[in-house]
Amino acid sequence: MDSAISDPAVRTPLVRTADNGLKIVVVGGFGVGKTTLVRSVSDIRPLSTEETMTQASRGIDDLGGISSKTSTTVAFDFGRISLNERTVLYLFGAPGQERFWFLWDRLFAGTLGAVVLVDTRRLADSWYAIDRLEHHGTPFIVARNDFGGPKYTAEEVRDALDLDPRVPLIDCDARSRTSSKHVLITLVEHLRALASARETAS
Repeated sequence: MDSAISDPAVRTPLVRTADNGLKIVVVGGFGVGKTTLVRSVSDIRPLSTEETMTQASRGIDDLGGISSKTSTTVAFDFGRISLNERTVLYLFGAPGQERFWFLWDRLFAGTLGAVVLVDTRRLADSWYAIDRLEHHGTPFIVARNDFGGPKYTAEEVRDALDLDPRVPLIDCDARSRTSSKHVLITLVEHLRALASARETAS
């Protein structure tokens, strides 16, 4: 498995040939690994708004299944990855707690696509993210982050999330740069397929 977070000092700068920048949002429930994914895959030192969780959050944030979590994103995470010499993804990780959901609509502005990270131990936490993306008409894929939870089949996860059969569903390990990059490539391929289908229809 790749290192959880690569050394930012050895990451490559933005290439001069890059001329295709895409804004991508990573959403999902509280503690599903959004910050971890942005950190693992970013070519730059990610901007993070993580703060230590205090007693004030007790009774407000649901820590069911994630009792060891000690920090939380209070605005958004930001990172960048170059997929090739021309395509650059600008990544925004959305906060997962309900009290910060009011930020999501602003984060979705100008977004071409999204990744919904899910934890199979807490699938219901992903319903709001999927609902908001569908409301905005934002294309997305779903990635099951491996927490060693219940081994549901893809069909069972699709049924639980009421996913459109055209929405890609893949497995990932948000700690792995290779795995996280595969998630983003899958999203870009999905966006290209949708664009091609629209061109054909017109």
